Amino acid sequence: MKKAAVLAEGFLGTTYGKTANGLCRFTTRFDVVAAIDSTKKGQPIGEIVPKANAKIRIVGNVREAIELGANTMVVGVATDGGFLPENYRPIITNAIESGMEIVSGLHEFISDDPEFVKLSKENNVTITDVRKIFMSRRDFYTGRIREVRSKRIAVLGTDSAIGKRTTAVYLNESMKKLNHSSVMIGTGQTAWMQGFPYTVVIDSMINDFVAGGIESAILEAWDKEHPQYMFLEGQGSVLHPAYPGSFEIIAAGKPDGIILQHAPSRLNYDGFDIPIPPLEKFIKILKLLSDREVIGISLNTENMNKGQIKEEIERLQSKFSIPVFDPLDSTDSMARIIEETVN
Repeated sequence: MKKAAVLAEGFLGTTYGKTANGLCRFTTRFDVVAAIDSTKKGQPIGEIVPKANAKIRIVGNVREAIELGANTMVVGVATDGGFLPENYRPIITNAIESGMEIVSGLHEFISDDPEFVKLSKENNVTITDVRKIFMSRRDFYTGRIREVRSKRIAVLGTDSAIGKRTTAVYLNESMKKLNHSSVMIGTGQTAWMQGFPYTVVIDSMINDFVAGGIESAILEAWDKEHPQYMFLEGQGSVLHPAYPGSFEIIAAGKPDGIILQHAPSRLNYDGFDIPIPPLEKFIKILKLLSDREVIGISLNTENMNKGQIKEEIERLQSKFSIPVFDPLDSTDSMARIIEETVN
């Protein structure tokens, strides 16, 4: 694996830094040795990104990352609209001039930028824009999903950037610990960066082919591995005004159960002054759309202390009679519940 530094200047540990956060927790594609964020330099990574790989060092610049062995820079932010922050340009320039390969999942393609293209040629550096890989995918929905016998669990959410992928990653690992064959079906650029082979980046594809793309990833996993379980990464939120998601996962992936990711401390959609509807509304809508139950509620515990987390878990379990769990604590119990209840 290439040794990588994730660039998250000013955003490590935040929702904008969700790509960096995910890569600091799990990836088989890169050996992450550093996270670049000068505002948090020197702090233990686990204090900024819970459950991150403890060996990763938070550094302040490209030189310090290279000293740790990094030869690749991964742009670790997911900004509104997928634009490159202006203050990242000199950092990327420095990385290219230092011979580092560049990987980005943004909508704004670094490999289309004349300045970066010129520099990359002069320094013999490769630039990979992950979303470009999937732009030309033309998989049309076939209905073959009905042949797949894997138990499929969709992790959907009440908001964007709320932890759906992270929960899916950990549930997939927990199911393997129970000696079941299990795969993750990725639907975004970070899942590709984390090394999940059955991934399509649906927000870079033409809309007519999104359902087919999701189905094709599931079919590929089924044809190659016949796993007992699949965990489907959700995108956006079914009621989100800017990032409406979930329906395509439900329609194409035909899940057998749904995990609903929720952040109790969020009153408004992330980045918007728009209230998030009540949790019960999401539960009702998802059940109507899928004809399946919400079998678990996964908590994003941002801005909550341990006492508040415990109280919220008890409150939601009492109110909805649905298992509630903190995925950054453990997903093992929820995996056992899936094992016992999803038929």
